[in-house]
Amino acid sequence: MSLEGKVRVVTTHVLQEMKTRGEKIAMLTAYDYSMARILDESGIDVLLVGDSASNVMAGHVSTLPITLDQMIYHACGVVRGVNRALVVVDMPFGTYQGNSKEALASSIRIMKESAADAVKLEGGSEVIESVARIISAGIPVMGHLGLTPQSIHKFGTYAVRAKEEAEAMKLLKDAHLLEETGCFALVLEKIPATLAAQVANELKIPVIGIGAGGNVDGQVLVTHDMLGITKEFSPRFLRRYHNLFEEMQKAFQGYIADVKSKDFPNEKEQY
Repeated sequence: MSLEGKVRVVTTHVLQEMKTRGEKIAMLTAYDYSMARILDESGIDVLLVGDSASNVMAGHVSTLPITLDQMIYHACGVVRGVNRALVVVDMPFGTYQGNSKEALASSIRIMKESAADAVKLEGGSEVIESVARIISAGIPVMGHLGLTPQSIHKFGTYAVRAKEEAEAMKLLKDAHLLEETGCFALVLEKIPATLAAQVANELKIPVIGIGAGGNVDGQVLVTHDMLGITKEFSPRFLRRYHNLFEEMQKAFQGYIADVKSKDFPNEKEQY
């Protein structure tokens, strides 16, 4: 069956059912075929082709430099490795802010060229025209509020957002606006747990947190962070499930030593 003909087991409707019955949603990032295949076969519900690829795959200090073409490239590899999970693709900086026609064109390219299931974009009332136009074309949209990394130059820091009442009230209002406009889910990043719980309780759509406490409908982490492939990033909300940096380094050093000592390849490893 072609990629375009695949029907994923997890759909936006399934996520809504999961929220209704109180089943938590597990979401992680993926940027390539091999990792996506492992994640999918592990039973992950949602895979986010995150613009965090700008950091972990390309080595940039922010998410801003990654392009639409690069995001589509990553998304294509992920979709090829997935049979079960819902695949959501981040719309990169500059492809939707301030121009709803460009936002629609960008999202159509993502969907047509990668065969992904949905797009995600950051912001509330500031981008609502873009959100509405994309949804009107039949493309599912996941919202993102709280710490929005694409706005790093505006905020000047990656600190916790919405701690003050005015910003908290705006976030709550934006969350309702995104739901009313038709978003199928919402990511809340690095905000007080009590506020995140309030949003999840008030909204009918699933709310997925990252650094937003446990009283939301699901969680998302950057896969390279939770596996310990990256070492420099250690926020409070990150739980490292492995230390792959050291394990992989030991494997590479073992290979190098075997090559240098002429132990590899041995007689059984040649023709």
